[in-house]
Amino acid sequence: MAGDYYEILGVSRSADKEEIKRAYRRLARKYHPDVNKESGAEERFKEINRAYEVLSEPETRARFDRFGEAGVSGAGAPGFQDFGDSFADIFESFFQGFQGGVGGPQQQGRRRSGPVRGDDLRLDLRLDFREAVFGGEKELRIKHLETCETCTGTGAKPGTRPQTCSTCTGSGQVRRATRTPFGSFTQVSVCPTCSGTGQVIEDKCETCGGRGQKEVMKKLKITIPAGVDNGTRLRVSNEGDAGKLGGPPGDLYVFLAVNEDPLFKRDGTNVSSEVKISYLQAILGCRLEVETVDGPTELLIPSGTQANTVLTLEKKGVPRLGNPVSRGDHLITVSIDIPTKVTAEERELLMQLAKLKGDRTGKGGLEGFLGNLFQK
Repeated sequence: MAGDYYEILGVSRSADKEEIKRAYRRLARKYHPDVNKESGAEERFKEINRAYEVLSEPETRARFDRFGEAGVSGAGAPGFQDFGDSFADIFESFFQGFQGGVGGPQQQGRRRSGPVRGDDLRLDLRLDFREAVFGGEKELRIKHLETCETCTGTGAKPGTRPQTCSTCTGSGQVRRATRTPFGSFTQVSVCPTCSGTGQVIEDKCETCGGRGQKEVMKKLKITIPAGVDNGTRLRVSNEGDAGKLGGPPGDLYVFLAVNEDPLFKRDGTNVSSEVKISYLQAILGCRLEVETVDGPTELLIPSGTQANTVLTLEKKGVPRLGNPVSRGDHLITVSIDIPTKVTAEERELLMQLAKLKGDRTGKGGLEGFLGNLFQK
């Protein structure tokens, strides 16, 4: 079955291993005899498998690149061969969902004899409004897995060491060959004795029970940057579960939620609030002390201020996340308090003012004066 294996898989000669695998998966699904009943599909399927057999292994690929078919003619017969772990995954993807198909959950296992990265952890943290605005340090308590100090992560009793699994001879996998009308299939599954690690522990560590890890509660200080908001996610490197077999630890992800504040509302980097003034303060203007996230600040109320006027305190809002020097504004909405009752003396003064105002505008009466004064 001589031919250009790169052309058969539809890849370039510079294609990497993953690109070759993807091309093989796509074509093998298309021409598999259980799926494609067209004439010549079975032969095409065998060509595809032969091409992948040669190009998936660096040594045979190098010989093919140098000598062509003659360089790999002894590498194996056409049809299915033992493709190792990668083929186990591909083989499962072909037959999953086909009635009577070979493969299944057992084939999903991989040998775990090498270092394994620890799991990432998630922690939800609630902040007060001002904590989110200005950030700061927070102390957390997390429960995670750490490498057992007694056995240094091996799981074996001190003075002993894990032994090579006799069932799989340390490979972490067992293989079973099955012959079908379409060739010989090799089914790869996790070794049931060592669960894929390739090793067995005869004398287990008493501290961790052979797991190589133990669960501990840890205190941790993290820095909350200024300007965080609901849904902000912080990553704390290497504070997840410890890795196995010398692998690196996972990370801790902290998801933030911010409490509402009775005085302030937030819109991006801007803060908003309200202030209520008297009708005389609105007419004459004044200076008021108002509360901001920075503390009390003086606010100028211009004379003649109307209801629902929005006054701005620049750079008194929320720092921009990642650039705390840049801040939003504080927007203050003014409402005017109109008294429902006045004293006789106040009424007399208001009547005189209304009469004066009415003489100038042609609209007499207290109601007309106040209506003109506080129109929105």
